Amino acid sequence: MLAVPLVAAGACLFLSNNGARWLALGATLAILALGILLWAAYDIGGQQWQFVENGLSFGAFSWALGIDGIALMLILLSVFLMPICIAASWSSIEHRIPEYMASFLLMETLMIGVFAAQDIFLFYIFFEAGLIPMYLIIGIWGGAERIYASYKFFLYTLLGSVLMLVAMLWMVNFAGTTSIPRLLATDFPPEAQTWLWLAFFASFAVKMPMWPVHTWLPDAHVQAPTAGSVILAGVLLKMGGYGFIRFSLPMFPEASAQLFWLVMGLSMVAIVYTSLVALVQKDMKKLIAYSSVAHMAFVTIGLFAFNRQGLEGGLMVMLSHGLISGALFLCVGVIYDRLHTREIERYGGLSDNMPVYALLFLLFTMGSIGLPGTAGFVGEFLSLMGAFEANTWVALVATTGIILGAAYMLYLYWRVAYGKLVKPDVAAMPDLNRRELAMLGTIAAVVLWMGIYPESFLAPMRQDVSVLLARIDRVSPPSDPRLVRNSNPAPKAVEADGTVPQAAEGAH
Repeated sequence: MLAVPLVAAGACLFLSNNGARWLALGATLAILALGILLWAAYDIGGQQWQFVENGLSFGAFSWALGIDGIALMLILLSVFLMPICIAASWSSIEHRIPEYMASFLLMETLMIGVFAAQDIFLFYIFFEAGLIPMYLIIGIWGGAERIYASYKFFLYTLLGSVLMLVAMLWMVNFAGTTSIPRLLATDFPPEAQTWLWLAFFASFAVKMPMWPVHTWLPDAHVQAPTAGSVILAGVLLKMGGYGFIRFSLPMFPEASAQLFWLVMGLSMVAIVYTSLVALVQKDMKKLIAYSSVAHMAFVTIGLFAFNRQGLEGGLMVMLSHGLISGALFLCVGVIYDRLHTREIERYGGLSDNMPVYALLFLLFTMGSIGLPGTAGFVGEFLSLMGAFEANTWVALVATTGIILGAAYMLYLYWRVAYGKLVKPDVAAMPDLNRRELAMLGTIAAVVLWMGIYPESFLAPMRQDVSVLLARIDRVSPPSDPRLVRNSNPAPKAVEADGTVPQAAEGAH
C-alpha cells in the first residue's frame, strides 16, 4: 500500500495530462481495494499489532510497520477519500496536471505511513514529509493568495513539530529504543512527562488545529483547490488526534491528567468562538473551515474525558468529520466550478434547478449538525456522554456548539438552496453530472452506513480503546462528584444468624 502510490507518482511525471489522470485514478482505486482487503483480514480481538514488518535498521532507527484497529480505520478513511479527490480534480485542474496527480499520490503514501509507522522517527519523517505535497498543492494550484496561505500553513505546522523532535530524542535516549510499542510500555518519570507532553502538544494542537493556533486553517482551505481542502480536512487534521491517542495519552498519562483542564479549556473556547465566527462568514469555504475547528474540539473533549464513551466518541468524530467535511468541500467545489465564486450571497434557489445536488448537500448539512441516522450523530453523542461523565460544565459548553452548529449550517443551506431563483447565471447552472454524482453519492452511502450501523467501525477499535483505558485509568482526573456512584457500596443489613434479608439484598 505504501509502494503503489509512490511508484505511480513517479510514473505520472512522464505521462500526458490524460494519462496522469487515469493512472492516478487507477492507482488510488487499487489502494482502496487493498485497504478493503486489509479490513477484511484484520482479526478483531486478536493481537493488538497486526501485519507487522521489521525491515532494515539504520543505527537506532528502523523500518518498522504495523497497525492496530485505530490505525486501520484512519488508513481506510485516507484511501477512501483519495480516489474521490482525483475525480474532483478531473476537469477543474487545467495546468501541470502530471505534477498535481503525483503530489496527491505522494501524499497518499505519506498519510498511510503516518498511521502504520511503528518506529518513532519513521513516524516523524512521514508526519513532517506530508507537509511538502500539501504545501505544493496550495502554493501552485491554489487561489489568488496561495503563496501567503501555503507559507503560513508550512511554517505553523513545521515550527510546532520542532519541539516534538527534541522530546522524541530525549525519550529514545531514556528508553533505549525507537519502537513505538516498547515506548508505549515505558513509564517515563512524572517530572519529565509534563515537558514531553507539552512538546508533543505543540505539534498536535497546530495540526488539529486547536484554538488559538488555528488561524492557518481558514486561509489554507480558502486558497487550496477543492481536492486539497477535502484531503486537508478529511485526513491531515486527523493526524493531530491520532498523535494524542498514540503518544500523549498512553505515553504521558500523568501529564495528560494534570493538564486535563488546559485541553478542556481550549476546546470549550474553540467550540463557542469558532462557531460564532462561522456564523458571520460570507465565504462558503471559510464557514466550513471554521466549523472544522469546532468539530475537532469535540475530538479533544472526548479523548481527554478519560472514559470509554469519550474515547470512542472522539475516534468516531474523527472518522465522521473526515467524510462529512470532505463532502461539504466537494459540494462547494461543484458550484464553484460552475460560477467561479464562493460568496454565499451570489447563490440562492438552487433546489429549483439542481434538486439532486440540493438533496445531497442537505444530507451532509444534517450530518454536520449531528442528525440521528447520520455519521455525525454517533461520535458527537458519545463524546458528549464522555464529557458529561467527566465534568458537567464541559458537556454544557460543548452542547452549545451543537446548537450553534445547527444555526450556521442551516443558515448556509437556506441561503444557497432555498429562496427565489432570480439570478440568471445561477438559474443556468446544470445539476450534477455522473462524475459528481458518483463522488457525492459514495460518501453519502458511507455517512448513512456509519450513522445506522456504527458498530462496524467501532468494533475494530474497541480492543485498542480498552488497552488505552487500562493505561490511563490509574491517573484519570476525578469525575464530576455529582455523577459518580458511591464506590463503597452500602453495607448490607445482616440478621442474627448471619443471613441477608431478601428486601435488603434487593435494595442493595
